Amino acid sequence: MAGAQTHDRYGKGNALMNIAAVGIAWGRAVAAQLHFRMLLLTFIPFLAALLIWSVAMWFGLQALIDYLQLWFADHNSFQTAGDILGMIGLFTLKAMVVPLVAMWLLLPLMVFTALLCIGLFAMPAISKHVGSRHYPQLEQRHGGSLLGSIGYSLSSFVIFAVVWLLTLPLTLFPPVSLVLQPLLWGWLTYRVIVYDALAEYADADERRALMKQHRWSLLLMGTVAGIFGAAPGLLWLGGVMAVMFLPVIAGFAIWLYVLVFVFSGLWFQHYCLAALAQQRAAASSALVQ
Repeated sequence: MAGAQTHDRYGKGNALMNIAAVGIAWGRAVAAQLHFRMLLLTFIPFLAALLIWSVAMWFGLQALIDYLQLWFADHNSFQTAGDILGMIGLFTLKAMVVPLVAMWLLLPLMVFTALLCIGLFAMPAISKHVGSRHYPQLEQRHGGSLLGSIGYSLSSFVIFAVVWLLTLPLTLFPPVSLVLQPLLWGWLTYRVIVYDALAEYADADERRALMKQHRWSLLLMGTVAGIFGAAPGLLWLGGVMAVMFLPVIAGFAIWLYVLVFVFSGLWFQHYCLAALAQQRAAASSALVQ
């Protein structure tokens, strides 16, 4: 209880985004990403995510497209979709509207799969790499676990999916979409990655306090990571235009997502361990006083 109160007192002076710390962590993440071991680290999550999605698309993609085709026909939605596409100058995409909607609906699941694989297969190695090189004196309090990581990731994704589906119609209004979508992806990204970044080093109270105190900085980092993830997302949706090459396009999109999230993992790891070290130093000073 005393530790939590100390964390709260420390948090009052750290409510705003620490741009300098975010920038320092970015620079260290860039240097770490170029390390041979970190480059190799992208392939294990990639292979895991690719296997999952190869099976899912083989057995489920056509069924989803057939369901959407029937739904559009029953609700006379093809005409509505054609009118909307015509208004924005994309009427030629009317014939592809069903597979495009299918890929759009699968996009959050694909991103979450990449995030989950990063958390399970990459973040432990990232944590060890960054911690041993830059924070060897930082005590490991093991406040996270594998089951905790999976549960935290799933609960975060459920919240994200509900909000994402409720706000999906707003994507028809580009100004709103350009703000809302990156924020949603940013929230999901930082929630999932921060748990794994602190799993070995912080206890549960420290993790909650740090996420509360640095939420704006973490949201900024997650949003930037989400913007970087827009490129593979567009590539994923672009698979509709070339169905014959969909498996190759989907595989390349997944690898790009994994690469983005490995870099994001390094970025969050550097930021979170630096913030944790600062938080513990402030707590120790407060206890001495």
